[in-house]
Amino acid sequence: MGEVKVIGNSASFFCTIIEWALKLKGVEYEYLHEDLLNKSPVLLKYNPVHKKVPVLVHNGKPIAESLVILEYIDETWKHNPLLPQDPYDRATARFWAKFADEKCLIGAFESFWKGGEQKEKAIESALESFAFLEEQIKGKKFFSGEQIGYLDLAMGWIPHWLNVMEEVGGMKLVDAEKFPALHQWTHSFIEIPIIKQILPPRDLIVNYLTASLSYMRSLAANKQ
Repeated sequence: MGEVKVIGNSASFFCTIIEWALKLKGVEYEYLHEDLLNKSPVLLKYNPVHKKVPVLVHNGKPIAESLVILEYIDETWKHNPLLPQDPYDRATARFWAKFADEKCLIGAFESFWKGGEQKEKAIESALESFAFLEEQIKGKKFFSGEQIGYLDLAMGWIPHWLNVMEEVGGMKLVDAEKFPALHQWTHSFIEIPIIKQILPPRDLIVNYLTASLSYMRSLAANKQ
């Protein structure tokens, strides 16, 4: 199916899910590591609009934005489908993937970097969002059923990245008492060999998020 390249950075969850999808499909690819502080001409060429990773380059044609890339991969390589075949189930998976990005992930980041009363409010709001995910996973092994799929990959930041975010940011969002089904899913997901194989080292995520926390708090302080 032609040449495949991934422009990414190992610390970024959004890049890791693209590798997961390609591995699940058995697609060979070349990984081009991107320095996020010194963006390369290659990144600027293939993603001139947002100038962000990840970017999938297939036969010289770029596709940007992680969820868009996931769908492209699924439609291009039909075997081992990621999205459900039923139109309603496909639409539902897209809805919850977007919800996880716009509510849960953003809520987790706000809980991570804010302080004081703002942090407490952000945590409360994030917990409300995660409660919806708990309902979605109840009674199921994975969000996609018995096998992992599109929605599991879209939620894949929770087992590894959120865990580090909680540690560095001094908060707890997903624990066994509040969200037992979601908590169990995190363990089931992260133990899948292909998933575990691509996980970046924990120290890399700790350093990345520690630097991010300092940067965001300095920005907030300068605005006051």
